[in-house]
Amino acid sequence: MTTNIDIARKIAEVNYPLKRESIHALAEILVSKKYRKGETILQGGEVCKSMLFIEKGLLRQFYYKYDKDLTEHIGYENGMIICIESYFKQEPTRLMVETLEQSVVWEIPKTRIEALAEQHDDIERLYRKFMEVSLIESQVKADTLRFEPAHERYNKLLHRHPEILKRAPLVYIASLLQMTPETLSRVRSSLLNL
Repeated sequence: MTTNIDIARKIAEVNYPLKRESIHALAEILVSKKYRKGETILQGGEVCKSMLFIEKGLLRQFYYKYDKDLTEHIGYENGMIICIESYFKQEPTRLMVETLEQSVVWEIPKTRIEALAEQHDDIERLYRKFMEVSLIESQVKADTLRFEPAHERYNKLLHRHPEILKRAPLVYIASLLQMTPETLSRVRSSLLNL
């Protein structure tokens, strides 16, 4: 069984190295949650009070526009999910988070990580790193959608996040790449014929 200390070490290993004392402080605030496939973790209208570190599983962040379900982000092992505007403003989100596989997620509560960041310089840098990664990921996605044709968007996802292409349903991959499932099929087919 994975312990809080194991996860705190993993978070530090993946994001920013922490001193032993900081790893133990971080471990104390982590909250483990287990979800079945298809469960909702965060509902639209709720406030995002925690960052989510994914130990195991596949999570989808999405929203509705004109009654259509649109995928914003898909995360998997060692990734983070955060509804950043709701998290910082502590206002209700329009984004939702659901599991696409059975998942184990560790919540990092906002109030507690911010208190630790005031006490530990390395945790403050880790926290800043979480935000940097989230913002860069958002910018890369926005630039990709604005400037790249369908096949380049698919290739970028293939190189940056092959796990998503292996594990997520095609309808969600198409939505993430802002293309129809038919366009996604044509793109995949054309790449196989190269």
